[in-house]
Amino acid sequence: MRRLNVANNNKALKVVKEFDAFPKVPDDYKKTTVSGGGLSILTFVIIGLLVISEYQYYSSTELKFDYQVDTQYSGKLQVNVDMTVAMKCDFIGADILDVTGQDTHSFGRLTLDPAYFDLSPKQKKYQSFIQEVNRYLQTEYHAVQELLWKTGGPNFRGGMPPREDKPDREPDSCRVHGSLEVNKVAGNFHITAGKSIPVIPRGHAHLSMMLSDSDYNFSHRIDHLSFGEPIAGVVYPLDGEELVTINNYHMFQYFMKVVPTSVRTYTANVDTYQFAVTERNRSINHHEGSHGVPGIFVKYDLNSLKIQVREEHQPFWQFIVRMCGIVGGIFAVSGMLHDICGFIVDIICCRFKIAEEKNRKNTDLVNSVSQPLNSLVNQFPSHNIENNPLLSTQVQT
Repeated sequence: MRRLNVANNNKALKVVKEFDAFPKVPDDYKKTTVSGGGLSILTFVIIGLLVISEYQYYSSTELKFDYQVDTQYSGKLQVNVDMTVAMKCDFIGADILDVTGQDTHSFGRLTLDPAYFDLSPKQKKYQSFIQEVNRYLQTEYHAVQELLWKTGGPNFRGGMPPREDKPDREPDSCRVHGSLEVNKVAGNFHITAGKSIPVIPRGHAHLSMMLSDSDYNFSHRIDHLSFGEPIAGVVYPLDGEELVTINNYHMFQYFMKVVPTSVRTYTANVDTYQFAVTERNRSINHHEGSHGVPGIFVKYDLNSLKIQVREEHQPFWQFIVRMCGIVGGIFAVSGMLHDICGFIVDIICCRFKIAEEKNRKNTDLVNSVSQPLNSLVNQFPSHNIENNPLLSTQVQT
């Protein structure tokens, strides 16, 4: 029974052997060359470098952007404001009004604190840093934004640091800061002269009858302006913006397009809002036909589309396919290059090889003729050759 099992196993192995797609060439039939060895070393080096590069590419991640309709139409939008206006707090009013005409006091209230428009050295340093980052974001936005989303953001919080010194004069400006919960519809946040009062049936009005022309100065600095929950490490486009005017009656307008954004990466899981902004400003002069209300107006509108950002790895099967393609492709291409180079060398050196082949054939012919003659001569006795002068002479010849 054991012999029968062994026979069956040998027969099965023989059948499997017939399907061998990688036949082995005996070592005696292989011929190695110096050029082939050098090309093999170069091929192994290239394969190693490409394999390392492919592994680094596989270990990295990439961001995928999807767009879909924002279905959270019944939610609220948080507006975060922190800016300084070069007017006293008693002279200005800060409100927000949307297209629904809802009472502005239902959205919350902003805090107005006396402040100084000039910055301290520490605050100037922070403002310069924010302005430099924003200038870089305008040119390398995608690269920086991907870095922030992949790493979770640097460990710093936005916002103007507190003042380290106190000037020996009265505050000349007003800091307007806080957050408002508004409807997810188009709205208008504004800072203008006078305190606001409600107007029936809807809206509100600002009373500025008691102000003189010299009290108007809407030069301002935006320390922070964002939508949604503020995220650590993210610098918003208007942070650090400072606009100064020499005209008392001046209108500053910011037009914003707010886009809901959902970020799902390995280090960040947040729902935030991105926005693009366009700025316009002009002086108010009714005598020259430039009408309007002096102040700061931030007009925003929400986009109906939502951006979903996902961080993904390259599939493992794709990594294996690319690795096999690299190794097999390099081997195949290097072998073809070696054969092509050898063929070119053979064409260039064909005359020398033909001459060498002719010399070799002549040498073989002479050797083939001389060997039978020598064997025939060796068959004669030596005394017969000496007694026969003719045979002796022919042999000598």
